[in-house]
Amino acid sequence: QAQLAESGGGSVQAGGSLRLSCAASGVERYTSICMGWFRQVPGKEREKVASQDTALGYISYADSVKGRFTFSQDNAKGTASLQMNSLKPEDTAMYYCAARPRNVYGVCYGNYESWGQGTQVTVSS
Repeated sequence: QAQLAESGGGSVQAGGSLRLSCAASGVERYTSICMGWFRQVPGKEREKVASQDTALGYISYADSVKGRFTFSQDNAKGTASLQMNSLKPEDTAMYYCAARPRNVYGVCYGNYESWGQGTQVTVSS
């Protein structure tokens, strides 16, 4: 399983921006994993924010972040980022980077098996 480490969280006022980064290690090939971002607020279920799904280059976003967040993955470096613009107080959460397998055809499959420790994002009104 990949080891994942997030960075870039913090506190910002509504309307501001943050960029989260995730670095993977412990895998033979970075192209063997698909990465994604999730978030969770205490007492609520974890929500998928953005992820690379089904086919190489296809990114899916939660409806609540479409048009504001941008996900990218650098397979050569084993990194993923989440650019968050026009942040809202309801975006406040712990954000997690996660990874699941990708096959030789570039298709992501299975469950997210690897998780980072999380980075806190707090948006004040």
